[in-house]
Amino acid sequence: MIVREYDDSFIMIEQDNHAYVSGEIMKHWKDSLFKGKVFKPSVDYAIYKHDIGWAPFDKQPFWNDQDKAPYTFVTFPSLPKIILYKYGIDKAELHDSYAGLLCSEHYKRFLANNTSDEAQAFIRQEEERQQRIIEATPDYQKELFDFHYALVQLGDNISLYICLNEPGAAKKDEHNFFKNGIPLAKALDLSEKMHLSWENDAAINIEPFPFHKPITFQLKQKEIAKKDISQYGLMEIYKNTPYKELTMKLTAKNENDYES
Repeated sequence: MIVREYDDSFIMIEQDNHAYVSGEIMKHWKDSLFKGKVFKPSVDYAIYKHDIGWAPFDKQPFWNDQDKAPYTFVTFPSLPKIILYKYGIDKAELHDSYAGLLCSEHYKRFLANNTSDEAQAFIRQEEERQQRIIEATPDYQKELFDFHYALVQLGDNISLYICLNEPGAAKKDEHNFFKNGIPLAKALDLSEKMHLSWENDAAINIEPFPFHKPITFQLKQKEIAKKDISQYGLMEIYKNTPYKELTMKLTAKNENDYES
């Protein structure tokens, strides 16, 4: 769960809805910049579904007694997180093995510095999964995989920028993750960083802009009143609160960046 806290409420965005936004953005990547086009359906699927393992957990969010707030994707305990990571990778691989490979790498990196026995066992299992998929993928190339994984990372980060920040936030008020821009992997052959800024509460400027055209998308979220949590409990009030859909847009600072 992605959570923003206010005086009287929490904005809550399910991880799978955040991943959907990343997919809606990255499907517009310029054809002229995409490497290994035979893999594009798999890459798109991995981006859309990279957080599918969170879906059943986020439908019934957990309350963090210590923080007096819902658990977030950062504060959620690592052992159940490992279970949902594996569940999500399994689901992705069942649909598309190359997408499963991308999701496996995504989560393996998250736990790279976790020294617990469970995390290290997860990493070993994912290394075995990855080798099995690579051996069964005739057109696999490490250079292409690095590029495709960089797209997964970038889509994740752009969507996190949108979800973690208050719409329309001034640069000084942005989440610390993004004040200095989003680092770009060398495999993307762009610049070192992507810089984002809110034009207003529904539009974001991006530089560089490696997409075909301005991108419009919907973000689903819920606003949960703190007083209702106290009265009914988080799971119950979350279940009975309808989603709000926000329409947002990504644009280039320089219109010459759009692909004709």
